[in-house]
Amino acid sequence: MNVNGRCHCGSITFEAEIDQAKVSLCHCTDCQTLSGSPFRSTAFSANNSFKLLSGQVKIYVKTGSSGAKRQQAFCPECGTPIYATSVPPGPVYGIRTGCIDMEQRRQLKPSVQIWTRSSMPWVDHIGGVKKVEQAP
Repeated sequence: MNVNGRCHCGSITFEAEIDQAKVSLCHCTDCQTLSGSPFRSTAFSANNSFKLLSGQVKIYVKTGSSGAKRQQAFCPECGTPIYATSVPPGPVYGIRTGCIDMEQRRQLKPSVQIWTRSSMPWVDHIGGVKKVEQAP
């Protein structure tokens, strides 16, 4: 699937080819902290297809518990997380689904949840939480 996206302020735009059957939700504590959420959704680029169309991302290198270094790319203006990749970069980019075009994002149903040992105990019950279409 071809996707395109942007950061919140529009400074960063990109396109990529992804396998929509390989979208993940990560519950690790790093993703919780870096996303400001109880989990992060990621779609993976195929064959080094990620292309930055405008702007320049800021890179933060995170060393994981395995010792592997991962580039965390985000917009330097608004802070939107854009992707993560290895050091040196590529060939696979973990694109943060929140910055993919809304209509394309709606098609990206997660196929796996990882690092569930760190998940919030209530996450499996979110379907029963009261829903409000807009801010009350």
